[in-house]
Amino acid sequence: MDSRSLRLFLLCVAIWGTTWLAIRYQLGSVAPEVSVGYRFLLAAGLATLIVRLRGQSVVPPRSAHGILALFGLSTFTAGYICVYYAETLITSGLVAVGYSLTPLLNHFAARLALGAPPNRSIELGGTLGAVGVSLVFGPELARVSFSRDLVLGGALTLAAVLCSTVGTVLAKRLEERAIGVWQKVAWSMAYGGAGCLVVALVLGRELSFSLAPGYLISLGYLAAFGSVAAFAAYLTLFESIGVGRAGYVGVLVPVVALLVSTVFEDFQPTAWTALGLAFVLAGQAAVARRGS
Repeated sequence: MDSRSLRLFLLCVAIWGTTWLAIRYQLGSVAPEVSVGYRFLLAAGLATLIVRLRGQSVVPPRSAHGILALFGLSTFTAGYICVYYAETLITSGLVAVGYSLTPLLNHFAARLALGAPPNRSIELGGTLGAVGVSLVFGPELARVSFSRDLVLGGALTLAAVLCSTVGTVLAKRLEERAIGVWQKVAWSMAYGGAGCLVVALVLGRELSFSLAPGYLISLGYLAAFGSVAAFAAYLTLFESIGVGRAGYVGVLVPVVALLVSTVFEDFQPTAWTALGLAFVLAGQAAVARRGS
């Protein structure tokens, strides 16, 4: 991984590792579907402004709008609504373990949909990463008992990860059509945000808004950094290092989120935390190896 790709990789991990804390301030008086919709519509506006300031065209070819809409609806509508509701049913540790499967699922999806060759380094690294995240959240997972919420929350988490994987494949298709990163971000988030509000209306949710400082600050952070900056970096990253390797971001994000929790939420690391981190880092070393 060259220095530019490494910077993009660390930027994604650092930003998404802190969005878990920001999302807490979005839950409450405003329905999750509505908050997600506001987030991505605001992000789409910011991305459009950036494209204009760069002197580029924000209008993609008409033939690309179908894929852009599917990308936005899968990743930003279905995926984010699923993960928000999953966190109301199960522990964040289970959600994190689900997302740790991202590099493996991305790799196999790339093989099935894009004809990518097998890569043992990514498969080994992804497996080590998933084991590591499971160990990090071991004490939390040990307290989980079988219930209807567990089954439904686990299903929603798996659905969210699969939506993310589908979005990654669609983003690769857009790259093949020479659709720029900023066009992908602006239009897919516009479609995704609009999709969230449509879902909210169908479910009878009130399109309310909160003027609480915590809500406004977290909304701005999630839109500008958690959405525009991080997704632009991620889409650029997998164009340079590949879908599978870029997917390892999904393994490191929950680990960073846990480290942030030690500062802001008094999380107490254990020996399982250290062992899990060792597996995660070993997985990252395997994924970072240059394949043939």
